[in-house]
This record gives sequence, C-alpha cells and structure tokens, in this order.
Amino acid sequence: MQYNLITILGPTAVGKTKLAARLAFRFNGEIISADSRQVYKEMNIGTGKDLDDYIVNNYKIPSHLIDITDPNEEYNLYRFKEDFSLVFDNIISRNRVPFLVGGTGLYLSSVIQQYELKRAAWNNDQLNRLNKFTTDELLSRLKKIKTNFHNITDLEDRKRIINAIIIAESTAISPKLNPDISSLVLGVREDREEIKKRITQRLKKRLNEGMIDEVNMLLDQGVARDKLISFGLEYKFICLHLTGELNFNDMFEQLNRAIHKFAKRQMTWFRKMEREGVKINWIDGADFDSASEIIRKAGFRMQ
Repeated sequence: MQYNLITILGPTAVGKTKLAARLAFRFNGEIISADSRQVYKEMNIGTGKDLDDYIVNNYKIPSHLIDITDPNEEYNLYRFKEDFSLVFDNIISRNRVPFLVGGTGLYLSSVIQQYELKRAAWNNDQLNRLNKFTTDELLSRLKKIKTNFHNITDLEDRKRIINAIIIAESTAISPKLNPDISSLVLGVREDREEIKKRITQRLKKRLNEGMIDEVNMLLDQGVARDKLISFGLEYKFICLHLTGELNFNDMFEQLNRAIHKFAKRQMTWFRKMEREGVKINWIDGADFDSASEIIRKAGFRMQ
C-alpha cells in the first residue's frame, strides 16, 4: 500500500477530532495527537481535550500523546518527533492504522515532511554565555547561523532565541525518524465566517465550563504565570484577567480575536505545506462520507 499513515489537519473549531475518531473506528485506527498543548496534564478545557469525541458507538478510540508531561516541563519539537516515532511503530506493529490528528502545523510538518532535527548538547556554560548578550545581539547571531525558520516564534521570545542558537550550533544531527512514513493527508476546511462563529460559541462554552477556574488551579499548583502566558491564547489572556490586567469583557474580546487570528495562521501554514509539495485532500466541513471515500480509494480497508 502507498500510505502507512493518515493525517487529519485543519484550523481550530472545524471538528477534526470527532471526525478522526469516527474514521479511526471505521478503518481500525488509533489517534496520535499533533497538538502542542494537549501534551500537558491538567490543561484540559483550555486546550480542548474533548475526550467524549473519542467515543464512537460506546468504544473509546485509543489516543496517544495527550497528558504525557507536566506544564512546568519543557516539551518541544524534538521530543514530539521521538514520542511520535515510538507510538507510530507500536501502532503499526499491532496491524492498526495510525491517524495523526491536530492543528499544530510545525508538529504536522515535522512528520509529513520529514524534518531533520538536531539534538542539542545543553549545558549551563552555554546558557550563561548566551545570557550575557542583549536580545538584539542574540537575534543577530541566530540570523547569521540559521536562515530558514520552521517557527517564527523563535524570533519573538528571548528564551526561544537562545534555544534556537544552541540547536543551530549543534553538530549532532539525529537520524531521520521513521524514514518510510508516507501519509495520506486530509484537510478539513470551513467558510471563514463559520469558523469565526464556531470559535466564539466554543469560547463562551468553555468559559461556562470552568476554564478560568482551570487556569487559577494551575497557578495554585505552582505553574509559573510566565509559563502559562507562554502557552498563549486561553492561558495568556485568562492569566492577564486573573492578575487584574484585563477585565472580563476585555479578556473575552481580545482572546476571541486572538483565536480568530490563530485559525488564519493555521491555514497560512497549511497553504505553505501545499506550496512545498504536500498533497492535502480538502473536504468541506467534517464530512465523514467524503473522508471515508478518500481513505478507501487510497487502499485502506474498512472494518
């Protein structure tokens, strides 16, 4: 068969997870999450861990790379690739079909487009040396040794700039993980106004379900405010609300706009993938029948 992985991607709020679970049920599959925030424990409402979406006909579809690390720990692209590799091999070994599902473009591309990643040799001497430079000096240094950026956030945060320099200066390149991966890629898209409407409705629902209490709990458990803010979107704006920097209405409006912009950036990333040669089979909405037909024609057998 031409493919050994099925990827379901798309912007936030289009129903990727529920669709993927139904498809996994039909095609003997298991889901591997490609979400950079769902890896963290206790971050449930804000990251959209809608666990009921994984239940199909009273059967819970196995899911992986969710709730695997603590919020205070650093999780990065290299760790994701390593974790993905182990899970992928395990699923394949049991003659099941892996479904890579999510909206984190960097994680999706690292698998589908087979990024080569460097394992950096971290040490305190390097960190101390680099911390002596100003942010502008660090940025200049990074741009001299690295011209292509998978993730522009490397250029926006001092800690990320330092991490990127250490990685870029490393000479140890990891072997490609799962070099034989070939993914059938399905994209779920919706009209932009429909996505905006869904995002706003979902945000109201999550706030009513206790999303502010969730962020408060994480702060009480010792997760640093700056760490939560670094997760962006819900965690950033709710933190600013809880510390009195934004009232509720301003928090809601700014967060709502930020999620709309995030959805737009996701689509920009997916179009970039297409320009780089990735074939994305787009379907309008979370259309189960259309998706099933594409998968069936690609050679996967239904249960």
